[in-house]
Amino acid sequence: MPVKNDREYRSMTMQAVEEEDTKVRGYATTFDDPYVLWEDRDMVLREIVDHDALNNADMSDVIMQYDHEGRVFARTSNGTLTIAPDAHGLAVEADLGGTDLGRGLYQEIKGGYTNKMSWAFVVDGEEWKSEVAPDGRALETRTIKSVRKVYDVSAVSLPANDATEISARSLADGAIARLAAERLKELEMRKRKMLLEDWLK
Repeated sequence: MPVKNDREYRSMTMQAVEEEDTKVRGYATTFDDPYVLWEDRDMVLREIVDHDALNNADMSDVIMQYDHEGRVFARTSNGTLTIAPDAHGLAVEADLGGTDLGRGLYQEIKGGYTNKMSWAFVVDGEEWKSEVAPDGRALETRTIKSVRKVYDVSAVSLPANDATEISARSLADGAIARLAAERLKELEMRKRKMLLEDWLK
């Protein structure tokens, strides 16, 4: 799990479509959706962001960057970036049209060259659970119960969590809702499978 100066970084996916609209939106993280952070032959480490984790988080001045470094493409304090938790996760909307580099990033997203997102944050509270996975490996689950501060959302090349997506605002709301529904359906299927496996033990 990438950590730098107490800041942690998690990654998601993004996509863009129309040239005349440089806004993108999606989710920087999902809630109650376990994802694998790291694994080897002996252990699996997975993580869950609790649905209440962002209730008291400081999100007063969040920026959008590339790989958490360099230029700022959008920012909450000037109105070009909006982030807010909802029932699904941390919703993000950014207007990348304010700078030449931002418009270039939009074109990269549109072309599918850059299609991942990540967010940087500091954890304020967490819980750990130790189990044995169905394949016999040790299974450690970290649940992030509260986040102290969100620093940035960034376009990146590789995600830690594939469960969320960001797309061009010009995509139909129905398409975005359909993607979210598909992710939720996949999560529900995984939960049912785990319950069935536990029942069969």
